[in-house]
Amino acid sequence: MARSRLTPERESELYAAVLDLLGEVGYEALTMDAVAARTRSSKATLYRQWGSKAELVVKALRHNKPVHLADVDTGSLRGDVFAVMAQTDDCQMEKNSALMRGLSHAVHNNPDLFQALRDLLIEPEITGLGVLLQRAVARGEVRADNPALPYVSHMMIGAFAARELVDRQPVDQAFLTDYVDSVVFPALGV
Repeated sequence: MARSRLTPERESELYAAVLDLLGEVGYEALTMDAVAARTRSSKATLYRQWGSKAELVVKALRHNKPVHLADVDTGSLRGDVFAVMAQTDDCQMEKNSALMRGLSHAVHNNPDLFQALRDLLIEPEITGLGVLLQRAVARGEVRADNPALPYVSHMMIGAFAARELVDRQPVDQAFLTDYVDSVVFPALGV
């Protein structure tokens, strides 16, 4: 596969440029021509490496968020959740929220983007969260029959969506910490 020709540094540069452009113009106005111009690449190279704009955008998002939830194991659910949250600072959280807001509209009109987001970003996050929760069940921290278990990912996604809508404020460490302590852990009996 042609991917091996890109150095990790070059790939990181390309992804950073894609995310910058995405923040500047939004998904709909983002073009492979603009990415090629910004990164001094050929459009043919971009299509050969990534196949589509949707795949390129989602892989850039995934690269930007290298936290693999299932790899975090501090020995307690509380420790795991806070270790995951500590890997992203407030500034990056705000950028991520802005990008996701911009993409949330685009996914409704673009099935390829929706599928790429689900496959490459959302499913791995949900799967990783599931691993953390199953370890907590195995350790006896959370009852296996706790009715809130299937809804933890909904609670977390809801926190991000509702913070902007309800409070007109960005999601930050302080809010997430309070939210997890006040809503998620009590629901799980932790």
